[in-house]
Amino acid sequence: MISGITLSPGLGEGNIFVYRDIMNRLDEFYDIDDAHTGQELERLELALSRISKDLRNLADRVETEIDAELSGVFHAHLAMVQDASLRIEVEQEIERELVSAGSAVRTVFRRWERRFQSIDAEVSKQKGDDMRDLTRRIVSALAGVHGHALEKMPKGSVLVANRLLPSDTVFLARNMATAALLEVGSKGSHATLFANEIGLPCVSCIPGLLETVSENSYAIVDADGAQSIINPTKSQRDTFLEKTEQKMQVNKKARSLAHKSAITKGGLKIPVLANVGDVEDTRIAIASGADGIGLYRLEQIYLSRQHPPSVAELLKEMQTTLRPAKGLPVYVRLLDIGADKQLPFIDMPKESNPSLGQRGIRFLLQYPDLLATQLDALLQLSIDFDVHILVPMVTLSSDMIAVEEALKGATFRNKQSSIPKLGAMIETPAAALAAAEISKHTSFLSFGTNDLTQYSFAADRENPSVDSYFDDAHEIIFRLIRMVHEDVPNMPLSVCGELARRSIATSKLIDCGVTSLSVAPLSIPTVKETVRNSHCA
Repeated sequence: MISGITLSPGLGEGNIFVYRDIMNRLDEFYDIDDAHTGQELERLELALSRISKDLRNLADRVETEIDAELSGVFHAHLAMVQDASLRIEVEQEIERELVSAGSAVRTVFRRWERRFQSIDAEVSKQKGDDMRDLTRRIVSALAGVHGHALEKMPKGSVLVANRLLPSDTVFLARNMATAALLEVGSKGSHATLFANEIGLPCVSCIPGLLETVSENSYAIVDADGAQSIINPTKSQRDTFLEKTEQKMQVNKKARSLAHKSAITKGGLKIPVLANVGDVEDTRIAIASGADGIGLYRLEQIYLSRQHPPSVAELLKEMQTTLRPAKGLPVYVRLLDIGADKQLPFIDMPKESNPSLGQRGIRFLLQYPDLLATQLDALLQLSIDFDVHILVPMVTLSSDMIAVEEALKGATFRNKQSSIPKLGAMIETPAAALAAAEISKHTSFLSFGTNDLTQYSFAADRENPSVDSYFDDAHEIIFRLIRMVHEDVPNMPLSVCGELARRSIATSKLIDCGVTSLSVAPLSIPTVKETVRNSHCA
């Protein structure tokens, strides 16, 4: 029996497939002479060109098959590949050190990876993983390797690996692994987000895993309990299958009642809405019984473009995404850029700690044209949809006052009498403490518990060494939510972070004054059933 921490919940079983990174087996280290530098530079150019094309296709596929916002990871990878300073550094390494293109790529990318990892910030840790992922891609291309090791994984396998990089999880979606066991991985990593989106049970932080298990051993994985049994006894497997069957029956019942309201045993009606990024998310959400769209993320519309969208283009994208939810309330979050999300058409400010810098509304107030475009489009959207506007990364009431004034200006420009309701994201302790002042300029509040946890505990979501501090179900988080409710008792309160879908937290959130929940589309039936089983009044 082995145990770790849960990155993504669920149950799975199957034969073990041990994934060892191809980077450990490719040998591209050899010296060259002056006469061959041109040849190596040409090989590098061809490899980068091919990878750029692959990354564009991969981003499109992730947007279609998994999640629109997560495809931004691969748009960011593409920007790195096309970064002129990085390419020049590799070319200089080839010319000055007279080494192969593969050797130069490893040396330079490893140098950049170390730079990122030495900076104690969430975005920097993520960039370190991104550099490792790109190094593997380029060296593989230079070596003539055109496939991915996970393409050979039999369907129904339990994956065992040191870690998962973003491109790995895309292959897991295609090959349908039943579960994953990892030596390394933190709760806020890109791999964790992918695993949760595709419903892959995943347990991480298992030291020495690759030396502990062998290929084709059989494993049962209980990611709900953060443990696995390798080569279980018949009795252990029977117990696991019984738990799996019970969970299937619970899920079946939940799906059958998905389109009914979620009312607690004490008579409280709690709307359960969906977090979406594209039209496919919205279709799944409505089919799963969503009471509306609780968080529509605009980032993908911007991350995939070389120029900012016009009002007409943005409006068209939003109408397409929200059409399946017409007639239901929709909460649209203003562009949440900063930290790990960079716009390709703006020279983003260089910050030593981006997570504490120009994020969310702070960024938009520095670029008022971007804010004006969104507000103009949202006003036009509100003619046909029940639109509510969410403002991200609000810290003080002055943030909301600025948006309020901008919205009034947009209303005047558009000659529109009705104004969508404004709400603030509560993602920092400061915002929670200032809720009474912020609420004077809002009609509702929404807790982003992922960021609220990170900022409350000063625990980087990408840093496994502080995972024990990143606890979004800690009493401190519930106390902050309860405090906000006590300060503004009549204010509608929503939770749209990861905590909203956790069954262990549902009753506590409602008791703290939360009036609605917003979760991933596939989680809606289960969350509704959990609400029905609570005794909150």
